[in-house]
Amino acid sequence: MTGFLHIIVPHADFTLECGVEALISYRFGSGAAEHRFCSVCGVKSFYQPRSHPEAWSVNAHCLDVPVDLAIEQFDGRNWDKAKAALDGH
Repeated sequence: MTGFLHIIVPHADFTLECGVEALISYRFGSGAAEHRFCSVCGVKSFYQPRSHPEAWSVNAHCLDVPVDLAIEQFDGRNWDKAKAALDGH
């Protein structure tokens, strides 16, 4: 479950039903992204990505029911270039 398969979900469409008290938050690098993980098991089920400040990135591997996804590659090593391509620039 720690391998991340991102599903971008707008803030308005996301509801955390339980477990908020076990979440720990951290930031690194630019500090724009807010990473969250469970303080009990260490799984990273969702976070606030800097690439989509209006949405959460939910880890598809943490869902109880698999979803059919269209996978788009994102080159995190060359973040600025990959983000511009994602935005269509």
